[in-house]
Amino acid sequence: MAPTRKNVAVIGAGVSGLAAAKVFKSQGHTVSVFERSHDLGGVWEPSRSYPGIQTQSPKDLYRYTDKAMPDAYPEWPSGAQVHHYLTAYAHDHGLKPLLQFNTQVETMDQRTDGAPGWSLTLKTENAAPRTENYDFVAVCTGQFSEKNILTHPGQEAFEAAGGQVLHSSEYTDESLVKDKDVVVLGFSKSATDIAVNAVHSGAKSVTIVYRESVWRIPYFVGGLINFKRILYIRKQENMFQGWRLTALDRLKYKLAAPFIWANWRALEALLSRQLKLGKTGLRPKQPIEDTVSCSVPIVTPGLFDLIAAGKIKTIQGTFTSYGPGTVTLSGGETLPADLAILAVGWKLGVPFLPDAYLNKLIEPDGQYRLYRIIANPDLPDMGFVGFNSSFCTVLSAEMAANWLVRYADGMLARQPTAEEMNANIEMMLEWKRTKRPAAQVYGGLCSAPFHFLHFDELLADIGAKQKKRNLLAENFAPPNAQAYGRFLSSAPRYRLQEPGSA
Repeated sequence: MAPTRKNVAVIGAGVSGLAAAKVFKSQGHTVSVFERSHDLGGVWEPSRSYPGIQTQSPKDLYRYTDKAMPDAYPEWPSGAQVHHYLTAYAHDHGLKPLLQFNTQVETMDQRTDGAPGWSLTLKTENAAPRTENYDFVAVCTGQFSEKNILTHPGQEAFEAAGGQVLHSSEYTDESLVKDKDVVVLGFSKSATDIAVNAVHSGAKSVTIVYRESVWRIPYFVGGLINFKRILYIRKQENMFQGWRLTALDRLKYKLAAPFIWANWRALEALLSRQLKLGKTGLRPKQPIEDTVSCSVPIVTPGLFDLIAAGKIKTIQGTFTSYGPGTVTLSGGETLPADLAILAVGWKLGVPFLPDAYLNKLIEPDGQYRLYRIIANPDLPDMGFVGFNSSFCTVLSAEMAANWLVRYADGMLARQPTAEEMNANIEMMLEWKRTKRPAAQVYGGLCSAPFHFLHFDELLADIGAKQKKRNLLAENFAPPNAQAYGRFLSSAPRYRLQEPGSA
């Protein structure tokens, strides 16, 4: 029986929401996109972007399969350029009329009218909440929608004395730091971007307070090789042991172990020398291979030079309290501070989903129960796009959207049963907890460094014909977005019928 046309709600109008809206619309479904902000773009929406923000991924890897970024864009585009690209993508695919801005999903529940799907309670600015029914919901809010807000004793006195405390996403005006003592809490890419920007914007002093140092990758490893040719290739991915290994696979890894070990030690030595990690005292303690995941940051240009020159001070610890014009740290240090910027990330979750459903979605230890990092069999008529984070964020979201529309329509080439999905979820949870602890970052929603393996599974499920490239390109070249577009277009086509038609 042919699938029927559905009324689909897409929650979020960032990278993943646009991908989902485009795919469901192109398949013939009726789509409504709800975005709580006043503009599309998600993390790239201008009012959420701090000065100097740019992509971590090269532009040929941060793109949709059917739209390249403009040739005039640099290798790592700015936030404004990414926003312009996403706006053009929405225009190209007729998505703008589907977007409802300033509209928040307050809660959702399974429909009570006997039909499958969900009832969404929506709140639009200056209007009373309303409830609307949908046959299917694509949750595309991702991992960066709810700010992680920290408060410490003495904050009121600090602010009363003229100090400011900002989440990193609220640092949108670089004039705020001029002639100020700036203390940044955190050591993520946003933390180091802001610290470097503060130095260049005339801050009186800049200090980064961090819990532990982490391995980070420069745009050009050794000053010569674009990191995409090291971290984004299948051959490097194959140095990590994935799931469902055969006895022969395990034997191969055992025999190759000395060479794999030497590969990582050589990379650590190269990075330590290039980034002055010994001189700055910031060489991480953990082996690099044990930490590679979506949380591995890219080096902010100039960061380690500024640290080595003493223009950015780094102190290991965290905040314990504020005082008038000061911040006190866990090690007992008291720092002069006019501006505290908290680069402490985002709350991972689905705040509009009631606890009864969240308990089916999230394990007690915070790991998500998602088959292919997209769907939960105990939450029917719902899926998640953009939760499958990787080093190829846009491509990952588009792959998930293409998988999800076929899952929603019952048209996957390998349409799994609920029992099969739950068995696979249990297997993946066990693998993450015992074999690959780094995979538990962000609730286990990170597919990196296994983006090729993840994409292989999605394409096989969809029934796409994945034509391998030549041996050299297949093993040593990054993913090709246009090629994946061709793979997706090779999947069996199907047509929808109107609800109620025979």
